[in-house]
Amino acid sequence: MSFTLNVNGKSVTADVPADMPLLWVLRDILNLKGTKFGCGIAMCGACTVHLDGRATRSCVTPVSAVGSREITTIEGLSADGSHPLQQVWLELDVPQCGYCQAGQLMTASALLARNPHPTDQEIDAAMSGNLCRCATYLRIHEGVRAAASRMAAASTGGGPGEPDGLAGARAEEER
Repeated sequence: MSFTLNVNGKSVTADVPADMPLLWVLRDILNLKGTKFGCGIAMCGACTVHLDGRATRSCVTPVSAVGSREITTIEGLSADGSHPLQQVWLELDVPQCGYCQAGQLMTASALLARNPHPTDQEIDAAMSGNLCRCATYLRIHEGVRAAASRMAAASTGGGPGEPDGLAGARAEEER
């Protein structure tokens, strides 16, 4: 069957079986390799993409279920790596091996899009479905918090001495 999909703002057509998981359409047909296969049963989060802005496990989502919804992959989060989460991830050295990080970033960006000022408990709840074999959970949590601060500072023009919000996030952690 032929499916027309909206992937990262572009209309693409894939001639694939209706039950093919979105993950394999993205990776094998559209050559978007950033989304990873981890478990195949929606338990690890490595395959997380956005469907209309919602974090969705692509390994168990058949392409036929996507319809006209907008698909955003890690490649579409920002082409040049300028998304605040991507910047903070690098600055804080969040990833270790990096395998799970696309899913972590996609889940975190969906959280911040719907809740720009999450509490620690809300961050933990949102990120709890994403596994990291290297156990960088504290750095992931700090990264989400720092990105939220940076995004808040950018939307309000930033505070003196803290144009990126990173220092504020670190100060809050020290409390």
